[in-house]
Amino acid sequence: MSKDQKLILLNVIFASSLVVANVIAGKIVMLGENLTIPAAVVVYAVTFLITDIVHENYGREQAKQTIIFGFIAQIFASVMILFGQMLPAAPFAQESQQAYETLLGQNARFVIASLAAYLTSQYLDVVIFSKLKKLTNTRHKWLRNNISTASSQLIDTTVFITIAFIGSVPNIWIMILSQYVIKLGIAVLDTPIFYLLTKKRKQKRMDEPIQATS
Repeated sequence: MSKDQKLILLNVIFASSLVVANVIAGKIVMLGENLTIPAAVVVYAVTFLITDIVHENYGREQAKQTIIFGFIAQIFASVMILFGQMLPAAPFAQESQQAYETLLGQNARFVIASLAAYLTSQYLDVVIFSKLKKLTNTRHKWLRNNISTASSQLIDTTVFITIAFIGSVPNIWIMILSQYVIKLGIAVLDTPIFYLLTKKRKQKRMDEPIQATS
C-alpha cells in the first residue's frame, strides 16, 4: 500500500468514526454505579489517534485537512439522515419510522454540541501536537501523542456534554469526569498503535555498481 493510499484509508476511518459516533451519541451507558458515558466515547476517541497519526506522518496542514474532511462528512451525514426521516413511510412500516426517528433522529442540540466540540478540540489537538513536535523533534512521540490528546479530549468532553445534556441529565459533572477518565485510558492504550503506525521504515539502499578496474 502506497503512502497516499494509507492517507486515504486513514481519512475514511476518521470520517466513518465521526459519523458512527454522532449516530450512537444519544445512548447513555452506565459502567458500574457511578460511571455514565455516551456510547460514542470509544469510537470518537479513535479520531484523535488518527489525527495524531496523520500529523506525525504527513504534517500539520494535512492533519487540518483531515479535520475539514471530517466536518464535511458530519454535515453531509446529518443532512442525509434528516432527508431520510422526512421521506413518507409506507403505511405498513410506521413502526420502522418510529424506530428510525428514535435511533437516528438527531435534534439540533446534539448536532450543535457535536460540531462545536469537534472543531474546538480537534484544532486544539493539532496546535498542541505541533508545538510539542517542534520541541521534541523525533524523540518522545508518546509525549506529544498523549498530552495533545489529553488536553483536547478535556475540552471536547466538557463542550459536548454541557451543550448536549445540561438540564436533562443529573450530575452532569460526573458524566463529564466519567467520560474524560475513559478517554484518558483509551489514549494511553492506543499509544503502541500510534508508535506502530508512525514507525519510520528505513529505505533500502541500492547497491552501487562495481566499476571495472583497468
